Amino acid sequence: MMESQNLFSPLTIRGIELKNRIVLSPMQQYNSDDGIATDWHLVHLGSRAVGGVGLVISECASINLNGRSTKNDLGMWKDEHIEKWQQINTFIHEQGAKTAMQLGHFGSKASRSHPNEGFNYLDLENGGWQTESSSPVAPFAGMSIPKELETREIAQITHDFKDAALRVIKAGFDIIELHFAHGYLVHQFLSRLINQRSDIYGGSFENRTRFALEIVKEIRSVIPEEMPLFVRISAIDYVDSELAWTLQDSIEFTALLKKEGVDLITASAGGFSWVDKSKLAEGYQIPLARAIKATTGILTGSVGLITKPSTANNIIAMGDADLVIIAREHLRNPYFAIKASLELGFETELPWQYKRAYL
Repeated sequence: MMESQNLFSPLTIRGIELKNRIVLSPMQQYNSDDGIATDWHLVHLGSRAVGGVGLVISECASINLNGRSTKNDLGMWKDEHIEKWQQINTFIHEQGAKTAMQLGHFGSKASRSHPNEGFNYLDLENGGWQTESSSPVAPFAGMSIPKELETREIAQITHDFKDAALRVIKAGFDIIELHFAHGYLVHQFLSRLINQRSDIYGGSFENRTRFALEIVKEIRSVIPEEMPLFVRISAIDYVDSELAWTLQDSIEFTALLKKEGVDLITASAGGFSWVDKSKLAEGYQIPLARAIKATTGILTGSVGLITKPSTANNIIAMGDADLVIIAREHLRNPYFAIKASLELGFETELPWQYKRAYL
């Protein structure tokens, strides 16, 4: 009989072993200058490693200038971005955690002001830049109409993802996660809510998934065999329309990603509509990870209002997912993992500098 798993069971993915199943979710910090990480990232991410997580995932780093959400987004489009991450990764590794960088392109959701300045969409006259998408369709009112990417431009973005991945390796990360969710560029190709193309990147399911699969193939071809590759998807669009991306679409898409060497799917959702807050509850997206894992056999990560150690542990113990990816609760409590170990009665290694607080 297979031994039951819990939140503090180690997990091996390719050549990487995570000490537990608790993950710091990527969360934008809007604290970079020209895409370069700062001491804020060292302290923000490092403190969660001190707090006991098994895996620290950076916020989404843009693979080129046009892909930025704001001018203060993190980047991995040039070699100058590497050095600071080498320092940050060294510190996190010293705490016993592994690190991942999330790479992405915000598509038509790019070109916004800083959150402290309203997080408004900026047109060219107000310091913004030309946004790009699968089609000239804006997901929300008030956004500028994006430029429809040409085939050669799609190929260039795929190349930019590959170049960024090579920099991630040089920066000392253990894992790469690709951001294909939340209404950003790749999701804008996947979903017919946005994608109205009539070429090889539009129309059929095969065509709409082509861009994503090309990115995965390029990255898998240049990263080490032992390096895990994750993908975050929006498993459903949360839009009542026959054009919306569905869970069945995600299951079929995941099977293709798995075949191309993707090791884990983070099953998030939404991006083209505001979710009805009355339907939000602790762990409300767990069924998405459960369905994808059960149907395809791929490793999955579960996200979505996971705040309680008991909820997180049950996700692993019940086999719903393999990792619990926690966002806002980690902002409230950088030491969530230590708290969870004490509350659930599991042993975890404490930083020796803090042990006297737990005697």
